[in-house]
Amino acid sequence: MRILSGEEETNAATYFDAAIKTALSAKCHRSKCGSVIVKNNEIIGTGYNSPPLDRVSDRCKKDSLPPDFKSDKTCCVHAEQRAIMDALRRNPDNLIGSRIYFIRLDENGKMQKAGEPYCTICSKMALDAGIAEFVLWHEKGICVYDTDEYNTLSFRFRKSSQETNKN
Repeated sequence: MRILSGEEETNAATYFDAAIKTALSAKCHRSKCGSVIVKNNEIIGTGYNSPPLDRVSDRCKKDSLPPDFKSDKTCCVHAEQRAIMDALRRNPDNLIGSRIYFIRLDENGKMQKAGEPYCTICSKMALDAGIAEFVLWHEKGICVYDTDEYNTLSFRFRKSSQETNKN
């Protein structure tokens, strides 16, 4: 992982602005997330978290699952998944070697700083699609992870009792 600075940091901030705008379309009741995929300074895919086909229900399935449920507990397609599918539809030849940016909004629609990498569903899909880098905005700055490193860290993540990931 490396922290961006200078012009590279400024450019990354503009892509996070695009991810924030995308996240505002999220239909999830628990959190609003957005992702953009960039290659050669062009956004080639966007996505937000939402139930499949943007079907909105009054209640999240996560609330009714038993504690020992062993798979992804969200009823939503993740923002990163949607961005990858969008890029595959619109720009399939540009996905290899691209960079994906992910952001989560708070209840007021403001950007939240990211925690550590934890989503193995998205890290595996990004690896399989050929995305080279995964970008998060941490308290310490904008951090770029090689996607393989992001995947490894996601498999090591253990949620502490004080930490809540709501995707």
